[in-house]
Amino acid sequence: MRCAHRVDQVRAAEAELMARLPEGTLMRRAATGLAVTCARLLTRRRGRVYGSRVVVLAGSGDNGGDALYAGAELARRGARVTAVLLAPGRAHGGGLAALRAAHGRVVVEQEVGLADFSCADLVLDGIVGIGGRGGLRPEAEPYARAARTGVVVAVDVPSGVDADTGEVAGAALRADVTVCFGTYKPGLLIDPGASYAGAVQLVGIGLELPPAGVVALQHTDVAALLPVPGAESDKYRRGVVGVAAGSARYPGAALLAVAGALHGGAGAVRYVGTAAEEVVRRFPETLVTEGGPAGAGRVQAWVVGPGGGEGAGRALAEALAADVPVLVDADGLTELARLGPGALAGRTAPTLLTPHTGEAARLLAGAGAGAGGDGGTRSEQARPPAADELAAARLATARRLAAAYRATVLLKGSTTVVADPSGSVRVNPTGTAWLATAGSGDVLAGLAGSLLAAGLSAPDAAAVAACLHGLAARHTAGVPGAPVTASEVAAALPAVWNDVRAAAGPEPRSGRPGGTGA
Repeated sequence: MRCAHRVDQVRAAEAELMARLPEGTLMRRAATGLAVTCARLLTRRRGRVYGSRVVVLAGSGDNGGDALYAGAELARRGARVTAVLLAPGRAHGGGLAALRAAHGRVVVEQEVGLADFSCADLVLDGIVGIGGRGGLRPEAEPYARAARTGVVVAVDVPSGVDADTGEVAGAALRADVTVCFGTYKPGLLIDPGASYAGAVQLVGIGLELPPAGVVALQHTDVAALLPVPGAESDKYRRGVVGVAAGSARYPGAALLAVAGALHGGAGAVRYVGTAAEEVVRRFPETLVTEGGPAGAGRVQAWVVGPGGGEGAGRALAEALAADVPVLVDADGLTELARLGPGALAGRTAPTLLTPHTGEAARLLAGAGAGAGGDGGTRSEQARPPAADELAAARLATARRLAAAYRATVLLKGSTTVVADPSGSVRVNPTGTAWLATAGSGDVLAGLAGSLLAAGLSAPDAAAVAACLHGLAARHTAGVPGAPVTASEVAAALPAVWNDVRAAAGPEPRSGRPGGTGA
């Protein structure tokens, strides 16, 4: 699991550690780890460190100091190191002295710095550290636009990226590799900041940190959460997921949601909606019921909304009235935005919302207008915020929605962000741009709903589903990548499920599948 901490948490842990160590020890630890990574990159690129052209972009403060000390270590190994001082009067004194002692070159002229930058084998971005806010300052902006031939290594965070949120408010310097110290930072895991970070490598420096508010699950974490039937399992013990989806206009949404649900670990899928005939023809193992969720019989979780059309309102109301987890997607979210958070008031079972940013905008507008306590229709709603603004602040958007609706939120996008009402967040990095295709969200909804029915909590179901969904798309798209369909993504789920379990090692004996089937 990759754990990410806020800047204030990192600062507090650093201060506590520095109080127990000789002065400068912590910075030297960070610089040594940074230099080791740079040396490895140079060796991979050129076969050796000796003679490599290295440029250190050094701003003021400790971030520039880390870069200067690392540059000094590379210079002692024979690299030709040039430090470009972007704040000459405020450069880190100790780091600058170390670089000069190692016979590094120091320049302050922007023209010279840009010329060196463009032909360097490796550039260390030590312009702005984790405390920076806003885009690059004017003296640093040209480096974000300049052509480069070498590898750019960011020191702790790419300059111009907000370490706490991943927001990019102006120009930022895109890195090929980011070396972060002590812990991951949320901005390295969440777009748009994650797209500037490149490959992220963690260097331990001995920090003692509190539990992380933002985490990214790895294969072993996901494997530990996957439902596995035991020897006495039957379809009901494994869970039954109900799917209320599809309409005359969008019958395919029902098929795709059911396809996702069939591969999500539940023992059975029960479908209600207008596409029952098509669903049974395509998936004869599906149980179908006429009418809505209220008369469907036994289920452990509901998926409501994909392609639901005009029937989404009734289906949502009936599903929410049941004392089981409910996943709300697509047209169900549109209806929920009309009703506001009051529609979820009094629910004791978990609710999972799965919006894209456009739907998130409508949900926030619905919450902002004030719902009253009864979940009834309001006469007016607040103006929806712009979807692109919400996408640029994905962490804040997911947390706002989770708090407003007192529900777990899976915010879809280039980085999927799962937030619960407490503010805890899980991010998923497995997606691919090829997932931007019709119906992929329906597959995700069915998959996550099936995991809910199998007994996972809403945050676990959302995080696991996002991971498997992204991996299935990658598996289908291949390398370097090709268009995929939602049906192909659903069909790839068993393969990636097996891949994730295999990555976690041998299966525990108690988890071996068995039983008589029904």
